[in-house]
Amino acid sequence: MKILITGGLGFVGENLSDYLLDKGHAVIAVGRAATQNRVTADRYQYISADTTQPGDWQKALGNVDAVVNLVGKSIFKRWSKSYKKQIYDSRVLTTRNVVNALSADQSVVLCSASGAGYYGNRGDDLLEEDEKPGNDFLASVSVDWEAAALKGTAKGIRVALMRFGVILGKGGGALAKMIPAFKSFVGGPIGSGNQWFPWMHLTDLMAAILFVCEHPPVNGPLNFCAPNPVRNRELANALGEVLGRPAIMPAPAFMVRAVLGEFGNVLLDSQRTIPAKLLSHGFEFQYPDIKSAIKEIVS
Repeated sequence: MKILITGGLGFVGENLSDYLLDKGHAVIAVGRAATQNRVTADRYQYISADTTQPGDWQKALGNVDAVVNLVGKSIFKRWSKSYKKQIYDSRVLTTRNVVNALSADQSVVLCSASGAGYYGNRGDDLLEEDEKPGNDFLASVSVDWEAAALKGTAKGIRVALMRFGVILGKGGGALAKMIPAFKSFVGGPIGSGNQWFPWMHLTDLMAAILFVCEHPPVNGPLNFCAPNPVRNRELANALGEVLGRPAIMPAPAFMVRAVLGEFGNVLLDSQRTIPAKLLSHGFEFQYPDIKSAIKEIVS
């Protein structure tokens, strides 16, 4: 297959490019950097573009078998009013531009990212894909983000909405920020530690994306998370155990909110998501439990 990836130079995008190339596919990566020198494979093409704006980059969408739409400003920082607009625009405007450039006569699948934040703060509720959205900022972004992608169905395009949990992998993602703290003996749970933490190993995420591309019956919303969600305290304890460092330094909720503002609530929110549809379609996880995932990442 020929697969175009928006957000092609991000943590997931770069790793996914390598994964797909290793599987024999051709990749077109679209990113904001002027150039990239990391990949030199014949089956790899890089396009520099601001995907929130229409442009020549959209021409590449006319001759692909799949689109993996990963663009989105990082949410992992304190949000100002202007940065919240960037979070929204990077996701929603890019997705609109992707769908607008796809034609009704194309045989193409659109795998468009979304997030577990779609559900909002849901406590101990077990969340499958048919649950209603929350009402906070990230939930509203996710609703509009998904709606923009679903407009592709009017063109006969198969659309899969990938509601990502927190992606755990080597060299980036959430663990890259957590491991140094634990190694310095200042790691621990966030807030009460009782909130559910939806997560997925990067290897499983990439395999699931390709699985969706290769299986036409799969469409609509999909929880991209491991089948065994854990509470934040369990994540901290597992990471501490694997690293040989105790998880003894919790971050009180009031401090998290004081330092990180509105984003702090995201770290304190609870989403007990399960990948019901991926499992029902026969996808098999290589890293279904948190300890095996962390062991592989820190090895």
